[in-house]
Amino acid sequence: MASAVQKPDGFQPVDIVKWVATAIQLVGYGLTGMNIVPWNVFAFFGGIVLWFAVGVMWKDKAIMVVHVGAFVSLLIGYLNA
Repeated sequence: MASAVQKPDGFQPVDIVKWVATAIQLVGYGLTGMNIVPWNVFAFFGGIVLWFAVGVMWKDKAIMVVHVGAFVSLLIGYLNA
């Protein structure tokens, strides 16, 4: 029996965005581990924005909500630092 949802062959634009977002987030974690401030925060902002875009592309409200929350929390922390 065939699957109801079939993944197309090759990368889709959303796949590229999510891998770039993931790489940027990992850079942010690394910068945090090395205490390189505020560049770590800037990397996290970039990753958050791109992951939000993935949520929009997938029409996935949970991904959008969690990244809006992350953005607001990070922004408040950054402004109060």
